[in-house]
Amino acid sequence: MLGWLLALCVLVLLVLFWPRATPQDALLKGLGLSRRGAERGPQSSDGAQKSVTLICKPSALANYLHKHCRTFSTFSPCVGWSWRASGVLQSLYEACWPYDSPVQFVRDNLQLSDDGLVALDWAVPSYQKRRRTSSHSSSPVLLIIPNSFGKITRNVLKLCEAALSHGFLPAVFNRRSHNGAPLTTLKLQQFGDPADLREAVLYIRYRQPAGRLYAVSESTGSGLLLSYLGECGSSSYVTAAVCLSPVFRCQSWFDGGLRRPLQWALVLYQKMCLSRYRTVLGETIQTDALFSSCSLRSLEEALFCHTGAGSSDASPGACWESYWERNEPLRDVDEVAIPVLSVCSQDDPVRGEVQSSVPLELFETNPHFFLLLTAGGGHCGFSTCSDGTGAVSSASGISWSHRALLEFFRATTDFFAAEDRAKLLAARRRGLGPGAGGRSFRNRSVSTCKRVPACSHNIHAIYSWQRSYTR
Repeated sequence: MLGWLLALCVLVLLVLFWPRATPQDALLKGLGLSRRGAERGPQSSDGAQKSVTLICKPSALANYLHKHCRTFSTFSPCVGWSWRASGVLQSLYEACWPYDSPVQFVRDNLQLSDDGLVALDWAVPSYQKRRRTSSHSSSPVLLIIPNSFGKITRNVLKLCEAALSHGFLPAVFNRRSHNGAPLTTLKLQQFGDPADLREAVLYIRYRQPAGRLYAVSESTGSGLLLSYLGECGSSSYVTAAVCLSPVFRCQSWFDGGLRRPLQWALVLYQKMCLSRYRTVLGETIQTDALFSSCSLRSLEEALFCHTGAGSSDASPGACWESYWERNEPLRDVDEVAIPVLSVCSQDDPVRGEVQSSVPLELFETNPHFFLLLTAGGGHCGFSTCSDGTGAVSSASGISWSHRALLEFFRATTDFFAAEDRAKLLAARRRGLGPGAGGRSFRNRSVSTCKRVPACSHNIHAIYSWQRSYTR
Protein backbone atom coordinates (compact mmCIF):
# COMPACT_ATOMS: atom_id res chain seq x y z
CA MET A 1 0.00 0.00 0.00
CA LEU A 2 2.87 2.34 0.82
CA GLY A 3 4.35 1.74 -2.62
CA TRP A 4 1.09 2.73 -4.31
CA LEU A 5 0.91 5.94 -2.26
CA LEU A 6 4.49 6.78 -3.20
CA ALA A 7 3.74 6.18 -6.87
CA LEU A 8 0.67 8.40 -6.62
CA CYS A 9 2.72 11.23 -5.10
CA VAL A 10 5.28 10.95 -7.90
CA LEU A 11 2.54 11.15 -10.52
CA VAL A 12 1.00 14.21 -8.84
CA LEU A 13 4.37 15.97 -8.81
CA LEU A 14 4.81 15.00 -12.45
CA VAL A 15 1.52 16.64 -13.37
CA LEU A 16 2.27 19.81 -11.39
CA PHE A 17 5.73 20.40 -12.79
CA TRP A 18 5.43 18.88 -16.25
CA PRO A 19 6.20 21.57 -18.87
CA ARG A 20 3.12 22.21 -20.92
CA ALA A 21 2.19 24.46 -23.79
CA THR A 22 -1.10 25.47 -25.29
CA PRO A 23 -2.59 23.04 -27.82
CA GLN A 24 -2.01 25.46 -30.66
CA ASP A 25 1.64 26.02 -29.76
CA ALA A 26 2.30 22.32 -29.34
CA LEU A 27 0.70 21.46 -32.65
CA LEU A 28 2.58 24.19 -34.51
CA LYS A 29 5.86 23.06 -32.99
CA GLY A 30 5.22 19.46 -33.96
CA LEU A 31 4.26 20.41 -37.52
CA GLY A 32 7.46 22.33 -38.12
CA LEU A 33 8.77 19.66 -40.47
CA SER A 34 5.45 18.77 -42.03
CA ARG A 35 3.79 22.13 -42.54
CA ARG A 36 4.24 21.68 -46.28
CA GLY A 37 2.26 18.44 -46.25
CA ALA A 38 -0.37 19.86 -43.91
CA GLU A 39 -0.91 22.86 -46.15
CA ARG A 40 -1.43 20.56 -49.12
CA GLY A 41 -3.97 18.58 -47.14
CA PRO A 42 -7.66 19.44 -47.45
CA GLN A 43 -8.09 20.40 -43.79
CA SER A 44 -5.71 23.34 -43.59
CA SER A 45 -7.75 25.86 -45.53
CA ASP A 46 -8.46 27.89 -42.39
CA GLY A 47 -4.87 27.95 -41.18
CA ALA A 48 -2.79 25.81 -38.86
CA GLN A 49 -4.25 27.13 -35.58
CA LYS A 50 -5.98 23.86 -34.78
CA SER A 51 -5.82 21.20 -32.09
CA VAL A 52 -6.08 18.50 -34.77
CA THR A 53 -4.68 18.43 -38.30
CA LEU A 54 -5.25 16.03 -41.17
CA ILE A 55 -1.97 15.37 -43.00
CA CYS A 56 -2.27 13.57 -46.33
CA LYS A 57 -1.64 13.78 -50.03
CA PRO A 58 -4.40 15.62 -51.90
CA SER A 59 -6.76 13.17 -53.60
CA ALA A 60 -10.44 12.56 -54.30
CA LEU A 61 -10.83 10.48 -51.14
CA ALA A 62 -9.02 13.12 -49.04
CA ASN A 63 -11.45 15.78 -50.23
CA TYR A 64 -14.37 13.47 -49.48
CA LEU A 65 -13.10 12.80 -45.94
CA HIS A 66 -12.63 16.49 -45.30
CA LYS A 67 -16.21 17.16 -46.36
CA HIS A 68 -17.99 14.29 -44.60
CA CYS A 69 -15.91 13.55 -41.48
CA ARG A 70 -16.80 16.37 -39.10
CA THR A 71 -15.17 14.61 -36.14
CA PHE A 72 -11.77 15.24 -37.74
CA SER A 73 -12.05 18.93 -36.82
CA THR A 74 -13.84 18.79 -33.47
CA PHE A 75 -11.10 17.61 -31.11
CA SER A 76 -10.71 19.86 -28.04
CA PRO A 77 -8.05 18.53 -25.65
CA CYS A 78 -8.31 19.02 -21.91
CA VAL A 79 -6.29 21.97 -20.61
CA GLY A 80 -5.71 23.59 -17.25
CA TRP A 81 -5.25 21.66 -14.02
CA SER A 82 -7.29 18.62 -15.00
CA TRP A 83 -5.36 15.36 -14.75
CA ARG A 84 -6.59 14.56 -18.26
CA ALA A 85 -4.42 17.40 -19.56
CA SER A 86 -1.36 15.25 -18.85
CA GLY A 87 -0.54 12.79 -21.60
CA VAL A 88 1.24 10.49 -19.13
CA LEU A 89 -1.67 10.23 -16.68
CA GLN A 90 -4.20 9.87 -19.47
CA SER A 91 -2.17 7.02 -20.99
CA LEU A 92 -1.78 5.22 -17.65
CA TYR A 93 -5.48 5.57 -16.99
CA GLU A 94 -6.47 4.03 -20.32
CA ALA A 95 -3.91 1.22 -19.99
CA CYS A 96 -4.28 0.19 -16.35
CA TRP A 97 -7.55 1.42 -14.85
CA PRO A 98 -10.23 -1.32 -14.79
CA TYR A 99 -13.35 -0.91 -16.88
CA ASP A 100 -16.70 -2.57 -16.27
CA SER A 101 -17.54 -3.37 -19.86
CA PRO A 102 -21.20 -3.99 -20.82
CA VAL A 103 -20.11 -6.52 -23.47
CA GLN A 104 -19.21 -10.18 -23.20
CA PHE A 105 -16.95 -12.26 -25.41
CA VAL A 106 -17.44 -15.56 -27.20
CA ARG A 107 -14.11 -17.19 -27.95
CA ASP A 108 -13.15 -19.14 -31.05
CA ASN A 109 -9.86 -21.05 -30.71
CA LEU A 110 -8.46 -21.24 -34.22
CA GLN A 111 -5.98 -24.04 -34.96
CA LEU A 112 -3.33 -22.91 -37.43
CA SER A 113 -1.53 -24.88 -40.12
CA ASP A 114 1.43 -25.61 -37.78
CA ASP A 115 -0.92 -26.80 -34.97
CA GLY A 116 -0.58 -23.51 -33.10
CA LEU A 117 -3.59 -21.77 -31.58
CA VAL A 118 -4.79 -18.18 -31.75
CA ALA A 119 -8.03 -16.91 -30.27
CA LEU A 120 -10.76 -14.72 -31.72
CA ASP A 121 -13.00 -13.10 -29.09
CA TRP A 122 -16.32 -12.03 -30.62
CA ALA A 123 -17.94 -9.21 -28.64
CA VAL A 124 -21.68 -9.45 -28.03
CA PRO A 125 -23.96 -7.41 -25.72
CA SER A 126 -24.23 -8.82 -22.21
CA TYR A 127 -28.04 -8.83 -22.45
CA GLN A 128 -28.10 -10.86 -25.67
CA LYS A 129 -29.31 -14.42 -25.13
CA ARG A 130 -28.17 -15.62 -28.54
CA ARG A 131 -24.40 -15.57 -28.16
CA ARG A 132 -23.39 -16.39 -31.73
CA THR A 133 -24.12 -14.50 -34.90
CA SER A 134 -25.43 -16.09 -38.05
CA SER A 135 -23.00 -16.77 -40.88
CA HIS A 136 -25.55 -15.19 -43.25
CA SER A 137 -25.36 -11.84 -41.46
CA SER A 138 -24.37 -8.91 -43.68
CA SER A 139 -23.15 -6.81 -40.77
CA PRO A 140 -19.59 -5.52 -41.19
CA VAL A 141 -16.87 -7.18 -39.14
CA LEU A 142 -14.42 -5.07 -37.13
CA LEU A 143 -11.16 -6.93 -36.48
CA ILE A 144 -9.41 -5.42 -33.44
CA ILE A 145 -5.69 -6.06 -32.90
CA PRO A 146 -4.55 -5.17 -29.34
CA ASN A 147 -1.02 -4.18 -28.40
CA SER A 148 1.79 -6.68 -28.95
CA PHE A 149 1.99 -7.47 -25.22
CA GLY A 150 -1.50 -9.00 -25.07
CA LYS A 151 -2.93 -6.48 -22.61
CA ILE A 152 -6.65 -5.85 -23.18
CA THR A 153 -7.04 -2.20 -22.24
CA ARG A 154 -9.99 0.09 -21.57
CA ASN A 155 -9.54 1.43 -25.08
CA VAL A 156 -10.17 -2.02 -26.63
CA LEU A 157 -13.22 -2.68 -24.44
CA LYS A 158 -14.74 0.72 -25.18
CA LEU A 159 -14.04 0.24 -28.88
CA CYS A 160 -15.96 -3.05 -28.83
CA GLU A 161 -18.86 -1.27 -27.14
CA ALA A 162 -18.85 1.55 -29.68
CA ALA A 163 -18.62 -0.87 -32.60
CA LEU A 164 -21.61 -2.88 -31.38
CA SER A 165 -23.68 0.28 -31.05
CA HIS A 166 -22.93 1.11 -34.70
CA GLY A 167 -23.85 -2.29 -36.13
CA PHE A 168 -20.39 -3.88 -36.36
CA LEU A 169 -19.41 -7.38 -35.29
CA PRO A 170 -16.21 -6.80 -33.26
CA ALA A 171 -13.63 -9.58 -33.05
CA VAL A 172 -10.47 -9.24 -30.93
CA PHE A 173 -7.42 -11.08 -32.29
CA ASN A 174 -5.31 -12.72 -29.56
CA ARG A 175 -1.87 -13.98 -30.50
CA ARG A 176 -0.38 -17.25 -29.30
CA SER A 177 -0.30 -17.39 -25.48
CA HIS A 178 -1.96 -13.96 -25.18
CA ASN A 179 -5.05 -13.29 -23.07
CA GLY A 180 -5.43 -16.89 -21.97
CA ALA A 181 -4.89 -18.45 -25.39
CA PRO A 182 -3.05 -21.77 -24.88
CA LEU A 183 0.47 -22.22 -26.22
CA THR A 184 0.40 -25.55 -28.08
CA THR A 185 3.67 -25.20 -30.02
CA LEU A 186 7.17 -24.06 -29.13
CA LYS A 187 6.71 -20.99 -31.27
CA LEU A 188 5.72 -17.45 -30.38
CA GLN A 189 4.56 -14.91 -32.93
CA GLN A 190 7.26 -12.48 -33.96
CA PHE A 191 6.53 -8.77 -33.80
CA GLY A 192 5.68 -8.23 -37.47
CA ASP A 193 4.98 -11.73 -38.74
CA PRO A 194 1.46 -11.69 -40.27
CA ALA A 195 1.19 -15.44 -40.97
CA ASP A 196 -1.16 -16.13 -38.05
CA LEU A 197 -3.24 -13.04 -38.78
CA ARG A 198 -3.59 -14.10 -42.41
CA GLU A 199 -5.17 -17.40 -41.38
CA ALA A 200 -7.45 -15.64 -38.91
CA VAL A 201 -8.67 -13.28 -41.64
CA LEU A 202 -9.42 -16.22 -43.93
CA TYR A 203 -11.45 -17.80 -41.14
CA ILE A 204 -13.41 -14.57 -40.60
CA ARG A 205 -14.16 -14.35 -44.32
CA TYR A 206 -15.33 -17.98 -44.25
CA ARG A 207 -17.53 -17.40 -41.22
CA GLN A 208 -18.97 -14.02 -42.32
CA PRO A 209 -18.74 -14.02 -46.14
CA ALA A 210 -21.50 -11.43 -46.65
CA GLY A 211 -20.04 -8.64 -44.49
CA ARG A 212 -17.24 -6.22 -45.22
CA LEU A 213 -14.12 -6.46 -43.09
CA TYR A 214 -12.51 -3.48 -41.33
CA ALA A 215 -9.46 -3.52 -39.06
CA VAL A 216 -8.33 -1.42 -36.08
CA SER A 217 -5.02 -1.77 -34.25
CA GLU A 218 -3.90 -0.30 -30.95
CA SER A 219 -0.41 0.90 -30.02
CA THR A 220 2.31 -1.65 -30.92
CA GLY A 221 -0.36 -3.90 -32.43
CA SER A 222 -0.24 -1.58 -35.44
CA GLY A 223 3.04 -3.22 -36.41
CA LEU A 224 1.22 -6.47 -37.09
CA LEU A 225 -1.60 -4.77 -39.01
CA LEU A 226 0.75 -2.72 -41.21
CA SER A 227 2.88 -5.79 -41.90
CA TYR A 228 -0.22 -7.74 -42.94
CA LEU A 229 -1.51 -4.99 -45.22
CA GLY A 230 1.92 -4.59 -46.83
CA GLU A 231 2.49 -8.29 -47.46
CA CYS A 232 -1.03 -9.04 -48.72
CA GLY A 233 -1.56 -5.87 -50.75
CA SER A 234 -4.87 -5.95 -52.61
CA SER A 235 -5.56 -9.49 -51.33
CA SER A 236 -5.94 -8.44 -47.69
CA TYR A 237 -9.78 -8.65 -47.80
CA VAL A 238 -9.85 -5.48 -45.66
CA THR A 239 -11.86 -2.50 -46.86
CA ALA A 240 -10.23 0.14 -44.63
CA ALA A 241 -7.99 0.19 -41.56
CA VAL A 242 -7.20 2.49 -38.62
CA CYS A 243 -4.11 2.59 -36.37
CA LEU A 244 -4.66 4.19 -32.94
CA SER A 245 -1.46 5.64 -31.45
CA PRO A 246 0.77 3.44 -33.63
CA VAL A 247 4.51 2.89 -33.20
CA PHE A 248 6.00 3.21 -36.69
CA ARG A 249 9.80 2.95 -36.35
CA CYS A 250 9.79 -0.13 -34.16
CA GLN A 251 13.47 -1.08 -34.24
CA SER A 252 14.56 2.29 -32.86
CA TRP A 253 11.69 2.10 -30.37
CA PHE A 254 12.96 -1.23 -29.05
CA ASP A 255 16.51 0.13 -29.02
CA GLY A 256 15.58 2.78 -26.47
CA GLY A 257 12.75 4.90 -27.75
CA LEU A 258 10.68 4.30 -24.62
CA ARG A 259 11.35 5.92 -21.26
CA ARG A 260 12.90 3.70 -18.59
CA PRO A 261 9.98 3.48 -16.11
CA LEU A 262 7.49 2.56 -18.83
CA GLN A 263 9.96 0.15 -20.41
CA TRP A 264 10.57 -1.64 -17.11
CA ALA A 265 6.82 -1.96 -16.57
CA LEU A 266 6.29 -3.54 -20.01
CA VAL A 267 9.23 -5.90 -19.54
CA LEU A 268 7.88 -6.99 -16.14
CA TYR A 269 4.39 -7.56 -17.58
CA GLN A 270 5.73 -9.68 -20.43
CA LYS A 271 7.87 -11.74 -18.05
CA MET A 272 4.82 -12.43 -15.91
CA CYS A 273 2.88 -13.64 -18.96
CA LEU A 274 5.73 -15.91 -20.11
CA SER A 275 6.57 -17.30 -16.68
CA ARG A 276 3.89 -19.99 -16.95
CA TYR A 277 5.73 -21.41 -19.99
CA ARG A 278 9.22 -21.19 -18.49
CA THR A 279 9.86 -24.94 -18.45
CA VAL A 280 8.69 -25.70 -21.98
CA LEU A 281 10.31 -22.60 -23.48
CA GLY A 282 13.62 -23.73 -21.99
CA GLU A 283 13.83 -26.34 -24.75
CA THR A 284 14.30 -23.72 -27.47
CA ILE A 285 15.44 -20.45 -25.86
CA GLN A 286 17.76 -19.32 -23.09
CA THR A 287 15.29 -18.70 -20.29
CA ASP A 288 17.99 -17.34 -17.97
CA ALA A 289 18.72 -14.53 -20.42
CA LEU A 290 15.00 -14.03 -20.99
CA PHE A 291 13.99 -13.57 -17.37
CA SER A 292 17.08 -11.55 -16.46
CA SER A 293 16.58 -9.00 -19.25
CA CYS A 294 15.89 -5.42 -18.21
CA SER A 295 14.99 -3.84 -21.56
CA LEU A 296 12.59 -4.53 -24.38
CA ARG A 297 15.44 -5.16 -26.81
CA SER A 298 17.17 -7.75 -24.65
CA LEU A 299 13.85 -9.52 -24.03
CA GLU A 300 12.98 -9.58 -27.74
CA GLU A 301 16.47 -10.81 -28.58
CA ALA A 302 16.21 -13.62 -26.02
CA LEU A 303 12.90 -14.72 -27.55
CA PHE A 304 13.66 -14.59 -31.27
CA CYS A 305 17.36 -13.90 -31.98
CA HIS A 306 19.14 -16.72 -30.13
CA THR A 307 17.09 -19.79 -30.99
CA GLY A 308 17.91 -22.84 -33.04
CA ALA A 309 21.09 -24.70 -33.68
CA GLY A 310 23.96 -22.69 -35.04
CA SER A 311 22.45 -19.34 -34.09
CA SER A 312 25.24 -18.76 -31.56
CA ASP A 313 27.76 -18.47 -34.39
CA ALA A 314 26.16 -15.29 -35.67
CA SER A 315 26.76 -12.03 -33.87
CA PRO A 316 23.82 -10.73 -31.80
CA GLY A 317 23.89 -7.42 -33.66
CA ALA A 318 23.61 -9.08 -37.07
CA CYS A 319 20.79 -11.30 -35.85
CA TRP A 320 18.97 -8.25 -34.44
CA GLU A 321 19.26 -6.41 -37.76
CA SER A 322 18.03 -9.40 -39.77
CA TYR A 323 15.13 -9.83 -37.34
CA TRP A 324 13.87 -6.33 -38.10
CA GLU A 325 14.39 -6.79 -41.82
CA ARG A 326 11.64 -9.41 -41.53
CA ASN A 327 9.48 -7.62 -38.96
CA GLU A 328 9.69 -3.88 -39.56
CA PRO A 329 6.05 -2.76 -40.12
CA LEU A 330 6.83 -0.36 -42.97
CA ARG A 331 9.02 -2.76 -44.97
CA ASP A 332 6.32 -3.30 -47.63
CA VAL A 333 4.40 -0.09 -47.16
CA ASP A 334 4.34 0.63 -50.92
CA GLU A 335 2.17 -2.48 -51.42
CA VAL A 336 -0.65 -1.28 -49.15
CA ALA A 337 -3.75 -0.95 -51.34
CA ILE A 338 -6.47 0.30 -48.95
CA PRO A 339 -7.06 3.55 -47.05
CA VAL A 340 -5.26 3.57 -43.68
CA LEU A 341 -5.92 6.24 -41.04
CA SER A 342 -3.42 6.82 -38.22
CA VAL A 343 -4.52 8.76 -35.13
CA CYS A 344 -1.53 10.18 -33.22
CA SER A 345 -1.03 12.64 -30.40
CA GLN A 346 1.72 15.19 -29.89
CA ASP A 347 2.16 14.32 -26.20
CA ASP A 348 2.28 10.55 -26.65
CA PRO A 349 4.70 9.32 -23.92
CA VAL A 350 5.02 5.85 -25.46
CA ARG A 351 5.75 6.61 -29.12
CA GLY A 352 8.08 9.58 -28.56
CA GLU A 353 8.65 12.86 -30.38
CA VAL A 354 6.70 13.39 -33.58
CA GLN A 355 9.70 14.50 -35.66
CA SER A 356 11.69 11.33 -34.95
CA SER A 357 8.96 8.69 -34.56
CA VAL A 358 6.30 9.55 -37.17
CA PRO A 359 7.15 9.13 -40.90
CA LEU A 360 5.51 12.36 -42.01
CA GLU A 361 6.85 11.94 -45.55
CA LEU A 362 4.78 8.75 -45.88
CA PHE A 363 1.52 10.63 -45.34
CA GLU A 364 2.57 13.51 -47.56
CA THR A 365 3.42 11.31 -50.55
CA ASN A 366 1.35 8.09 -50.28
CA PRO A 367 -2.35 8.55 -51.17
CA HIS A 368 -3.37 5.48 -49.12
CA PHE A 369 -2.23 6.89 -45.76
CA PHE A 370 -3.91 9.60 -43.68
CA LEU A 371 -2.67 11.07 -40.40
CA LEU A 372 -4.80 12.76 -37.76
CA LEU A 373 -2.32 14.59 -35.52
CA THR A 374 -3.76 16.02 -32.30
CA ALA A 375 -2.23 18.49 -29.86
CA GLY A 376 -3.05 16.30 -26.85
CA GLY A 377 -4.49 12.95 -25.93
CA GLY A 378 -1.59 10.85 -24.72
CA HIS A 379 -1.34 7.23 -25.83
CA CYS A 380 -4.74 5.81 -26.86
CA GLY A 381 -6.48 8.38 -24.65
CA PHE A 382 -7.81 11.36 -26.63
CA SER A 383 -10.04 12.70 -23.87
CA THR A 384 -11.90 15.88 -24.75
CA CYS A 385 -13.53 18.61 -22.66
CA SER A 386 -16.89 20.19 -23.33
CA ASP A 387 -16.08 23.41 -21.55
CA GLY A 388 -13.38 25.12 -19.58
CA THR A 389 -14.40 23.57 -16.27
CA GLY A 390 -12.69 20.29 -17.07
CA ALA A 391 -15.88 18.32 -17.56
CA VAL A 392 -15.17 15.51 -19.94
CA SER A 393 -17.34 15.40 -23.01
CA SER A 394 -18.59 11.96 -24.02
CA ALA A 395 -20.98 12.40 -26.89
CA SER A 396 -23.09 9.24 -27.08
CA GLY A 397 -20.66 7.67 -24.60
CA ILE A 398 -18.01 7.22 -27.33
CA SER A 399 -14.52 8.67 -27.16
CA TRP A 400 -13.33 11.06 -29.84
CA SER A 401 -10.88 8.63 -31.45
CA HIS A 402 -13.56 5.96 -31.76
CA ARG A 403 -16.02 8.40 -33.31
CA ALA A 404 -13.31 9.47 -35.75
CA LEU A 405 -12.53 5.94 -36.90
CA LEU A 406 -16.20 5.00 -37.23
CA GLU A 407 -16.77 8.11 -39.37
CA PHE A 408 -13.72 7.19 -41.42
CA PHE A 409 -15.11 3.72 -42.12
CA ARG A 410 -18.52 5.13 -43.04
CA ALA A 411 -17.06 7.80 -45.32
CA THR A 412 -14.73 5.40 -47.16
CA THR A 413 -17.56 2.92 -47.67
CA ASP A 414 -19.83 5.64 -49.05
CA PHE A 415 -17.04 6.88 -51.29
CA PHE A 416 -16.46 3.41 -52.74
CA ALA A 417 -20.21 2.99 -53.31
CA ALA A 418 -20.33 6.32 -55.15
CA GLU A 419 -17.36 5.24 -57.27
CA ASP A 420 -19.14 1.99 -58.15
CA ARG A 421 -22.31 3.87 -59.16
CA ALA A 422 -20.33 6.27 -61.30
CA LYS A 423 -18.53 3.43 -63.06
CA LEU A 424 -21.78 1.55 -63.63
CA LEU A 425 -23.44 4.68 -65.04
CA ALA A 426 -20.51 5.27 -67.37
CA ALA A 427 -20.67 1.64 -68.55
CA ARG A 428 -24.39 1.95 -69.25
CA ARG A 429 -23.82 5.08 -71.28
CA ARG A 430 -21.32 3.15 -73.39
CA GLY A 431 -23.81 0.30 -73.72
CA LEU A 432 -21.70 -2.22 -71.82
CA GLY A 433 -23.36 -2.45 -68.42
CA PRO A 434 -26.39 -4.43 -67.20
CA GLY A 435 -29.72 -2.90 -67.98
CA ALA A 436 -28.52 -1.28 -71.21
CA GLY A 437 -30.80 -3.47 -73.34
CA GLY A 438 -30.14 -6.02 -76.05
CA ARG A 439 -28.53 -3.48 -78.35
CA SER A 440 -25.46 -3.41 -76.12
CA PHE A 441 -24.50 -6.92 -77.29
CA ARG A 442 -24.80 -6.21 -81.01
CA ASN A 443 -21.17 -5.30 -81.65
CA ARG A 444 -19.49 -7.07 -78.75
CA SER A 445 -16.86 -9.68 -79.40
CA VAL A 446 -16.90 -13.14 -77.90
CA SER A 447 -14.08 -12.29 -75.48
CA THR A 448 -16.11 -9.59 -73.75
CA CYS A 449 -18.88 -12.09 -72.97
CA LYS A 450 -16.68 -14.53 -71.05
CA ARG A 451 -18.03 -15.61 -67.72
CA VAL A 452 -15.89 -14.40 -64.84
CA PRO A 453 -15.43 -17.11 -62.18
CA ALA A 454 -17.17 -16.34 -58.91
CA CYS A 455 -15.01 -15.32 -55.99
CA SER A 456 -15.93 -16.95 -52.68
CA HIS A 457 -14.66 -13.97 -50.69
CA ASN A 458 -16.25 -11.24 -52.81
CA ILE A 459 -12.84 -9.64 -53.32
CA HIS A 460 -13.70 -8.18 -56.74
CA ALA A 461 -16.66 -6.31 -55.27
CA ILE A 462 -14.48 -4.90 -52.52
CA TYR A 463 -11.83 -3.62 -54.94
CA SER A 464 -14.09 -2.65 -57.83
CA TRP A 465 -13.05 0.99 -57.42
CA GLN A 466 -9.53 0.06 -58.67
CA ARG A 467 -7.73 2.64 -56.55
CA SER A 468 -9.52 5.49 -58.28
CA TYR A 469 -9.40 7.58 -55.08
CA THR A 470 -5.64 8.09 -55.56
CA ARG A 471 -6.18 10.46 -58.47
